[in-house]
Amino acid sequence: MKNNVILFLLLIFSSNTACSQNGQENVPAPIGEISVEEAFPNLRFTRPVDFQHAGDNSNRVFVVEQRGVISVFQNNADAIEKKEFLKIENLVDDSGNEEGLLGLAFHPDYINNGFFYVNYTATSPNRTVISRFSVSPSDPNQADPSSELILLEFDQPFSNHNGGQISFGPDGYLYIAVGDGGSGGDPRGNGQNRRSLLGSILRIDIDRKEGSKNYAIPDDNPFANNNEGFKEEIYAYGLRNPWRFSFDSENGQLWVGDVGQNKYEEIDIIKKGGNYGWNTMEGFHCFNSSSCDQEGMELPLWEYDRSQGDISITGGFVYHGPSLSQLEGLYIYADYVSGRIWSLDNNDSGNTVNTELIDTDFPISAFGVDQNQELFICGFDDKIYKLKQE
Repeated sequence: MKNNVILFLLLIFSSNTACSQNGQENVPAPIGEISVEEAFPNLRFTRPVDFQHAGDNSNRVFVVEQRGVISVFQNNADAIEKKEFLKIENLVDDSGNEEGLLGLAFHPDYINNGFFYVNYTATSPNRTVISRFSVSPSDPNQADPSSELILLEFDQPFSNHNGGQISFGPDGYLYIAVGDGGSGGDPRGNGQNRRSLLGSILRIDIDRKEGSKNYAIPDDNPFANNNEGFKEEIYAYGLRNPWRFSFDSENGQLWVGDVGQNKYEEIDIIKKGGNYGWNTMEGFHCFNSSSCDQEGMELPLWEYDRSQGDISITGGFVYHGPSLSQLEGLYIYADYVSGRIWSLDNNDSGNTVNTELIDTDFPISAFGVDQNQELFICGFDDKIYKLKQE
């Protein structure tokens, strides 16, 4: 098993061609000996797609299964039992590979109000649903399935590119990753259409209501109160399928792994109101054109191509955990198909450095952190992993 092989990384550069913002390949510094291990050897999960904690200092963790189940258990390697926190298989459409229960976020004041939020796909019509649920008042390990309050729904024209991540930013607003609506090449031009919610990062205020909506538009959203018909929920746009994003817990930067079309996967640091290029651009490159107008577009921080079998980026986290000091401040991400995991060092502005950490033998769907900011990995071999130093 490759995941049991210790890789001593001395000046090993990621074997796929990768470029920083200046278009140069950079040589990484030594990282050390890194491997992966099962975090909870006694537990199994069906297609885990998200890993979260509730921010309540309970040392519990929550694993989201694509079929429509959220499990909860103590963050202990010896854990032998998990409980069903929420089961909404009756609401969720997981008939497609990219559909299902896709994201979970706990309210910043969850310890007092018991609110949490989910992102799932549903049918009749095919759509994305962003909902709020409440924990049971009598059992902290059981949600109330009848407490659903739908905040936001929007149609999905195809079964793929649903995005899926939801997360509260340091500003207390809920951020939502939305793909371009699917098919291939963005045939409806949603990525550059600000009159559509698709192909965007959305940002909403779930602590206020406006009119008939169960949320409000933050006053400083880039298109708040516009007169052009742009969707006021949009925080940034021009994204293809931002499957996973995260906030750096130290400085609040928003990192996105945006899945590419034919050739390039990209990493973006999101700015308010930014246009990230799709479908004019794929990474640093014109899409289906020898020339393209890049004016006003934000180019990626990093890209990698598909020449080595890496074909679907899984966005990760800037590491601030307690156990791997050599990874402190580095962005850890992976490729879903190849299972390779890298670190990206952007601490020296203009000299971004990419380092391959380990080549695993399982598909990597997501990363997550516990209450101590330790990093965990969701594998589509039904296991949860973590990195370790040998």
